[in-house]
Amino acid sequence: MLPPDSDPVVVELFARMQQQVAAQEKELNYSRLKIQLLEEKLRAMRISKYGKASETLSDLQLELLDLEPGVSGEEIQVESERDPLSPSSESSDKSVDDSEKQQQKRKHPGRQTLPAHLARVEEIIACAPDQCLCGGCGEETSVIGYEESEVLDLKPAAYFVRVVKREKRACKRCEEQGVVVAAVAERILDKCLVSDQVIIDTVVAKYCDSLPLYRQSAILKRDTGLEISRSTMTGWVMHVGELLLPVVGRMKNELLAGSYIQADETPVGVQTHDKRGKNHQAYLWQYGTPGGSVVFDFRMGREREGPRLFLEMYQGLLQTDGYAAYDRVGGPKMVHACCLAHARRKFIDAVKLDAHDIASARIVRLMDELFAIDAKARAEKMDHAQRDLLRKEKAPALLAELRANLLAMQKSVLPKSAAGRAANYMLSLWNKLVLFLQYPELELSTNLAENSMRPVAIGRKNWIHLGSKEAGPKVAAIFSIVESCRRLGLPIREYLAATLPGLANRSIQSVRHLTPAAYAQTKAQ
Repeated sequence: MLPPDSDPVVVELFARMQQQVAAQEKELNYSRLKIQLLEEKLRAMRISKYGKASETLSDLQLELLDLEPGVSGEEIQVESERDPLSPSSESSDKSVDDSEKQQQKRKHPGRQTLPAHLARVEEIIACAPDQCLCGGCGEETSVIGYEESEVLDLKPAAYFVRVVKREKRACKRCEEQGVVVAAVAERILDKCLVSDQVIIDTVVAKYCDSLPLYRQSAILKRDTGLEISRSTMTGWVMHVGELLLPVVGRMKNELLAGSYIQADETPVGVQTHDKRGKNHQAYLWQYGTPGGSVVFDFRMGREREGPRLFLEMYQGLLQTDGYAAYDRVGGPKMVHACCLAHARRKFIDAVKLDAHDIASARIVRLMDELFAIDAKARAEKMDHAQRDLLRKEKAPALLAELRANLLAMQKSVLPKSAAGRAANYMLSLWNKLVLFLQYPELELSTNLAENSMRPVAIGRKNWIHLGSKEAGPKVAAIFSIVESCRRLGLPIREYLAATLPGLANRSIQSVRHLTPAAYAQTKAQ
């Protein structure tokens, strides 16, 4: 500071220099944030280029990979298992002692036990003849026990031809009475060359195991010598999907009559046979209740029209990610909640891009404490009322600290940085993210809905696309049944075998007894 009696010219010059220093500090701070943003973008591009295994790599390790003309997935995996490189230790190797200490810390997971519900088939291995004689007296020894071990085994699929003989009867004395023939058993597809079990196995292999039909056709020819075209198999699958449409319609009505739905969507390619030769990007929208049934809805686009039509007059809780298409849908009493896991994931991405981002790491830790509340409730098998009391006891203080950290971060980072986007996302949805304090049944995340999308995501990498937009609703119906059976713990083959034969001849009123939920309830009685 200048003394009070300083020359006015000096005072003015000093003030001008202070303004310049402040401006330069502001510009320097902006430049630092800009460099950080560019480094985040570069790291995000490298992680996208080298895959998930590269997320743990340091910037120096990623830079070294960039210098290689061609890098394999194995090389990236090996590099990810090394210690991160630092400028001071870039060329140094770990000592033998450090390596031995790390190996000692790793505990062996132990031998895995085989499931108790699997049938046990014993195989007794007898001793060799020379082992059956005593080495001392030469007398034959006695069996005193067995050394036991268990291994998982299988019987390869055995194809066979079932010859169906329907009994014909007639009276030798009354020829005018004619001939009677035993009734035909109900089948999924009448006069089909293959049995119901082969059709069911085809559907399960495609939509549970993501095995495309052209591979199934090749396997069938290899194992049986029978050549069945992919188009024929497609006909089987589409017929099953069409049969299941009324069942899924009933499931939809039951879902919309409930009080809680989680929703998500995922893209799927559709052949449209246009001149450009490109697939159209359609979407499968998934709606389900935690622990209950799931309904997939096929739409040719991702616009609000999809959830608006499906949830037309729904009056309960709807929980989704932050996608704007879910806004302003449903009935007037519908409550829209959002997913904390999606918000948390954005801060995890920020930490991946900048390991020194302490503020983002702190927010992740606070959110982990929120999820720990529900984890404790699950571990102690609390009902919704008990979990609600635990939430109201511990969550408000965490949420207050979390919001304060978000507001502070919003002022200190660039809006377009990973941390800035994460903070803006969470604060813009804050009221929808904290609704779990008002509604005891509401989960903190929509992870269950996302898990339901995995079969679709894995499947489209194998069977690539749907053949037409007309196939979309049928495929959605199959996915609805497959995922509902998985959630309810129903064997999918057993359910389809019990439901599909004769389904086309059932009345629409009887369909309510054929949903996976109804079938599971019947089995439990």
